Amino acid sequence: MFSELKSITAVGAKAKALSAIWTFPSIIFSALVIGWAAEAAQFLLSQGLALAILAWLQTLPEFAVEAVIAWEAGIDPEKVHLITANFTGSLRLLVGLAWPMIYFTAAFFRKMKPGEKRFIGIRLEGEHACEVMGLLPPISYFVIIVLKGTLTLFDSAILILMYASYLYFLKKIPPQDQEKIEDAAKVPRRILKMKPVPRGLSITALFLIGGFWLYFVAHPFLYSMLALAALLGVSNFVFVQWVAPFLSEFPEKVTAFNWARTVRKAPMGLMNMVSSNINQWTVLVAMIPIVYSFSRGEISVVHFDAHQKTEILLTMAQSALGFLLLANMEFRWHEALGLFALWFTQLCFPEWREEITFVYLAWIVLELGLASLGRKRLKAFGEFKVLAARFVFKSERSYH
Repeated sequence: MFSELKSITAVGAKAKALSAIWTFPSIIFSALVIGWAAEAAQFLLSQGLALAILAWLQTLPEFAVEAVIAWEAGIDPEKVHLITANFTGSLRLLVGLAWPMIYFTAAFFRKMKPGEKRFIGIRLEGEHACEVMGLLPPISYFVIIVLKGTLTLFDSAILILMYASYLYFLKKIPPQDQEKIEDAAKVPRRILKMKPVPRGLSITALFLIGGFWLYFVAHPFLYSMLALAALLGVSNFVFVQWVAPFLSEFPEKVTAFNWARTVRKAPMGLMNMVSSNINQWTVLVAMIPIVYSFSRGEISVVHFDAHQKTEILLTMAQSALGFLLLANMEFRWHEALGLFALWFTQLCFPEWREEITFVYLAWIVLELGLASLGRKRLKAFGEFKVLAARFVFKSERSYH
């Protein structure tokens, strides 16, 4: 992919960049269509499972970019260092940019009542504990991956198993209450008022239309943006770590920000991003050694150098902090601002990776300290325990 961009002429790059005129609105259209499908589907299956399906469709461009990088690394050993650049940049964009932007979008569009503060937290529902807790296993397992300094096919199997378990739990959660249908957007609301057969066909059609359109448009859209970046002289590493992930994640950001704009559905938009985080920590990373092995024509191991370990540790620290902040089942303004400030700082000063990692770790210690002193409750653990007891293990315990 990147070698192709180097070989095209300036005229060719301009031509590719100009295709953004039609690919950009096409991406927005496809994101809205599959967003409508997911919004309607949450009343027929669990919201979390609907968002997991949505995340799969939205992250297809991201998977394509990472697969190309892993394949080229298998052919050219000098490109192995780029393997971690894309997925770490992508994950840090989600937590450091997308999460805060969802919060501030909701705050901007919220209609305040007299005497009410604008910057109130985004409160999560009990069922969202499943998505929040879904972040913990892969982040924890990455401690082992970093310590051994390799990514193997065995790691792929473990990460895929984690994601399968996550989907299993989501499948057990019941759909949204029918009285909430009136809160849905116009298109999903009309679909949900149909009879069962046309309703199911309509939701499936929206997923297929949006997904296929996204699949066919994602490639020219990505290349148009890449050509534009090439014309602007963006370096390979910066491009792979920040530009490519931002572009490949663009569809999910459109959907999530659209929900955040309605304020009431801001938690759904935030969980859309969390579902993408889980998707990328597990299946996306699991794909790397598989594609890398196929490219080399033999079972192969991806070895991380010191720089790659630093990038992964920084990403882990940020995601672990994000997990702890959401474990309170609320996302607050100072948390959103802090995550954005730290992300923006590392964007401007990439040489400060170690320092920013220590800041994340210090914040994590602070959050754990507040929890141990009873100043902050990690409600997600209790909510998840109740969800598991009620819907997975079929206990008679009540669900609150």
